[in-house]
Amino acid sequence: MAKSKSIKLPKGVEIPIVYEDSRLLAVDKPAGWMLAPDSWTRTGRNLQLALVSSIHGGAFWARSRNLKFLKFIHRLDADTSGLLLFGKHPGVMSAYSELFQRRQIQKTYLAVVQGQAKEKEWSCRLPIGPVFKQRGVMRTDRKNGKDAKTFFRLLEKKDDRSLVSAHPVTGRTHQIRVHLDACGLPVLHDPLYPSGLESCNNERSAKNRLALRAVALRFKDPFSKKSITIRCPHQEFLADYSFEGRGIVSLDIPKIV
Repeated sequence: MAKSKSIKLPKGVEIPIVYEDSRLLAVDKPAGWMLAPDSWTRTGRNLQLALVSSIHGGAFWARSRNLKFLKFIHRLDADTSGLLLFGKHPGVMSAYSELFQRRQIQKTYLAVVQGQAKEKEWSCRLPIGPVFKQRGVMRTDRKNGKDAKTFFRLLEKKDDRSLVSAHPVTGRTHQIRVHLDACGLPVLHDPLYPSGLESCNNERSAKNRLALRAVALRFKDPFSKKSITIRCPHQEFLADYSFEGRGIVSLDIPKIV
């Protein structure tokens, strides 16, 4: 049986599959879908619950793979689109989760920010912690925050905006968004860190979503011992913000000490 190249969910939702092997499946997550345990039913946009329901319902994309299990290995913010990795068997979950915990996975994002970055490459190492009495909102916190490190590279400038690649070493909540905001370069259309939202001058268009996209993962597979690089399409993302991506030579982490 030929395998479906995408995951088809109810109401016409189609999620492209960008990589697959015997243990892993990677998808291009649309913005707006959150990642929570499949027991969490307070929203109709819980991707894990939707996938489990689709598998149990005998959907073709799952049936064509004889797939009985699928669970996210890492998380993306609900408003962030792009590359998301799933485990296809319960027995592989801990090995891949450990790669993330040990910071052995290189992660690359593209972000469109308000302002013109002054440096070609830089890093932000400000600790991050929660904002008091504001659930789900984070800030830089030198005193009580947890260590956080993100590398950035300027790719292109256009008018009063910049296209940058972000490479988080740690995995703090909203890390890229908080660090860019702290650098004076807020991500466009960010509803939680409104300096990026307000800077859009009330423009209204189909692209009024968080301008942050996960585009690449690189790691050494703990089972095959092979180096694996998974990429997610990004040309449509660039076109949405009128960038050409001419500065994208490599999506690897910059060599910043």
